[in-house]
Amino acid sequence: MLANDQSASRLEKAFARFLSQQAALSASEKMAFETLVMALSHQLNQGHNCIEMDNETSAMVLASGLANRSDQQAPLLPLVVDRNRLYLQRYWFYENRLAGQIIAMIEAPRSDLYSQSDDHMEQALDRYFKQNTGRLDCQRAAAKMAAIQPFSIITGGPGTGKTTTVLKILALVQELSEEPLHIALAAPTGKAAMRLQEAVGKHKAELPCAETIKMRIPETVSTLHRLLGARPLSPYFRHDATNPLVYDLVVVDEASMVDLALMSKLLDALKPDARLILMGDKDQLASVESGAVLADLTEVLALQECVAMLKTSYRFYGAIKRLADAVNLQQADSAWHILQDDDDTIALLTQDVADYVAGKQTDYLRLIDSGAHFGEIVEAFNRFQALCSNRQGLNSVADINRQVEQKLSGQKLIHVSGLWYSGRPVMVTQNNPSLHLYNGDIGICMPDKDQNGMLMVFFQRADGRIEKYMPSRIPYCETAFAMTIHKSQGSEFDEVLIALPDIIHPVLTKEMLYTAITRARKSVRLVASEAVFKAAVRQKIDRVTGLVHQFHC
Repeated sequence: MLANDQSASRLEKAFARFLSQQAALSASEKMAFETLVMALSHQLNQGHNCIEMDNETSAMVLASGLANRSDQQAPLLPLVVDRNRLYLQRYWFYENRLAGQIIAMIEAPRSDLYSQSDDHMEQALDRYFKQNTGRLDCQRAAAKMAAIQPFSIITGGPGTGKTTTVLKILALVQELSEEPLHIALAAPTGKAAMRLQEAVGKHKAELPCAETIKMRIPETVSTLHRLLGARPLSPYFRHDATNPLVYDLVVVDEASMVDLALMSKLLDALKPDARLILMGDKDQLASVESGAVLADLTEVLALQECVAMLKTSYRFYGAIKRLADAVNLQQADSAWHILQDDDDTIALLTQDVADYVAGKQTDYLRLIDSGAHFGEIVEAFNRFQALCSNRQGLNSVADINRQVEQKLSGQKLIHVSGLWYSGRPVMVTQNNPSLHLYNGDIGICMPDKDQNGMLMVFFQRADGRIEKYMPSRIPYCETAFAMTIHKSQGSEFDEVLIALPDIIHPVLTKEMLYTAITRARKSVRLVASEAVFKAAVRQKIDRVTGLVHQFHC
């Protein structure tokens, strides 16, 4: 779809105009070329890696003198044409390099990782999956695959046992390895890292292996940016191909959130004989930035021996699961009927949205007033979250945050005298490596007893540590009584409220609804008309990428 003057940003227009002025084309062709480049820039900002063209348009782009064919060993030019797909050079490089990196990983001759026989592996698998009743066959198969393959993907919906399976894999490979393996656990966001760390800490003691093996399994989980060594004001990391990570095995949770550029840079930073396990739900929303890497990789025929799909859910069931499954399968009528069922766990919200959200904030606000420990405060805050599809408009993040502030202020639960006030929840919106704060991190502003009651913003880290900052040091953040569904990925809450706009909007998709529903452990409330809800269920994300095709080069 070509960008028009209304949809394209000023930067997109300026970039397209600049390139068209350099193109070796006729005046009429320059106009068509400018429109095409504007469309490419716009689509990149919508999460696509490239745009598709017909043969005639491809020929025009190649004639411009500003594009290489993908099979050319020519000087770098701004654009690349690859089988009638148009890329900016950088995004083609990331796609092509990522595919090459994974192929090299799975095809490279490797020394034996294990000192034990195949029989010993089977015996170990029997022990780790001793309750094998048929339902756990897929988990056992996933564990065996990941223990053998240098690159593996474990995907499945909520409650299918991805984390417990990976934990058993870590014990298994440590047990079978000749030498202790140096393992790193990572996730795209601080919240996702915290969830994985809690799960590892909770279940590691239950593993049926020696204490020496358990001690080799790390309990600390870092964000990917921290693992790779983010550099302030730079898209590059401290660890790359010239300065690789020291780890023998890297595990990345919530991999559906990892965009094309970051995934390629992660593969770059692995040492030559390192192993990688990606786990996540391929049906969730794709990354905010470009690509749909996890979903694409699960579709690559050459990688099918490296992909395990867990389908049986052990803790996610009942009406919430039925609703999530119906949405994921795009069964709009069935999903709407499920919402009408007389079930306490899911329902359409009948009361005022702002009143409902404000009522859910009282517990953590009263804990702040009582001087409770921050860990208890953040636990109370995280029991509920309002999730919105849109940032602006009716039932949007901005709309609900504004109204909730007014409601809580009127009830004297908060005292808004400026931007910062006690009880304000905030979400970081821009990476700040120097402060170890990253996009998506949640903090709460409250008085600091160690600073004579001065307002500070407190954050709980993945390892349980609590850090605090002066509000003036966190310029890029926003109030978080409500957040976008995109920003909620990697999080879980006891209760969620899903707020959709009153009109059908292009951003509404079944992946967005599925992601929002699967954030809830206990209950879901929905604000939506039947028409808008069904339209969302029937619309699917279709990102234009060439990653799958790069494996067929």
